[in-house]
Amino acid sequence: MRSIAVFCGARYGAAPVYTAAARQVGRLLGERGIRLVYGGGHVGLMGAVADAALSASGAVIGVIPRGLADRELAHRGLTELHVVESMHERKRLMANLADAFIALPGGFGTWDELFEALTWSQLGIHDKVCGLLNVGGYYDPMVAMVERAIMDDFIPASHRRLLIAETEAVPLLDRLMVREGSIP
Repeated sequence: MRSIAVFCGARYGAAPVYTAAARQVGRLLGERGIRLVYGGGHVGLMGAVADAALSASGAVIGVIPRGLADRELAHRGLTELHVVESMHERKRLMANLADAFIALPGGFGTWDELFEALTWSQLGIHDKVCGLLNVGGYYDPMVAMVERAIMDDFIPASHRRLLIAETEAVPLLDRLMVREGSIP
């Protein structure tokens, strides 16, 4: 079974479109038989994506640091829940369990996870593709910053391919799966 790690907020955000997108991604993963790997929480967009995948009969693996699990933030209805000791362990295990990554809207933690996965790809630590679901233009400034870094020669132009950005879930998943090689 293929797996995609989804990075997203532990909050819902200000616009309902963010929650709708998280639910759509979870549902699509479940329907396509793609295992969801995510941060293990039951709150915010994390909870929404997990619940939608589970409702679509999908397998869902959560990875949560003990400190967050102890504050009763862990989702208790998952296929598997891994409780780790630190955020570093969380990111490492999620990366090991996933074949690709998607970032939905979120804050510092989401961005940290996305940029670490991108950096690891750039450095050749893994060759997994990273996707950005740019819901409602949320990531427009980040996409512009990446383009600026390429223009100013901080990121090689050849590395633009490491981040696939789309505004809709279906084309993003389709592009990720083609890049991953699981669709002929």
